[in-house]
Amino acid sequence: MIRLNDVGVCYESRHGAVEALRRITLEIGTEFLGVVGPTGCGKSTLLRVIAGLVPLTSGMVEIAADASFSYGVVFQDYSLLPWLTVRQNIELPLKLHGVPPAEREEVGRRLTGLLDLDDVRDLWPYQLSGGMRQRVAVGRAFAPSPMILLMDEPFGALDTFTREELQETLARLYVYEPHTVVFVTHDVGEALLLCDRICVLSPRPGRVQEVINVPFPRPRRQEIKRDSQFLELKYQIEGLLRPEGSTIRGIKSDG
Repeated sequence: MIRLNDVGVCYESRHGAVEALRRITLEIGTEFLGVVGPTGCGKSTLLRVIAGLVPLTSGMVEIAADASFSYGVVFQDYSLLPWLTVRQNIELPLKLHGVPPAEREEVGRRLTGLLDLDDVRDLWPYQLSGGMRQRVAVGRAFAPSPMILLMDEPFGALDTFTREELQETLARLYVYEPHTVVFVTHDVGEALLLCDRICVLSPRPGRVQEVINVPFPRPRRQEIKRDSQFLELKYQIEGLLRPEGSTIRGIKSDG
């Protein structure tokens, strides 16, 4: 369980203080939580707060953890080590934690299978497409079975087809091995496809406007995006992201 209580973050700049987050109060359990909001509203800052990488200006973050507590992080830019193969990149966190080679190999084989990387497991990152590199980054994050997985728009730079493939791959991987996942995205449809709940942040300084439960059972496929209930909920959330007073299909944004 992660608890953020009245969290605020300000950054200092040459023009003065910039307030990134204001009075964020949120509880996150073993679930797939999406975070959406306008550009610059503090979504990535919120991830870094949870990871302990950003000092708080106010409030407190509490994380219920045991001795095996760990984070996994996936960013847009892959961050793979070019001198390691696909398999070695995925197994790297296990190696750093002193996991024996045989156990590392077993985990690596399982993840390359789940991520459709078996036939490229001995290739170097430069030999892979962008979508494959991101699969490797996801596999590396899942390898140590972290208690908390933080994902900052991991599919944002990919083409639509590759993005949809990876959305379904991640959804399948999550069902197989649940974690606490905090997933930042600009794509409301992506959040509805993947997440159990969606936290909608306001424009900067980011505040929690609303936390919305996603009612669709798992597993979910791309076809659900054509469902009328899916579309109505998507329009509702997009309405929250629009400037106050704007409308979309008759749904008024309440800011």
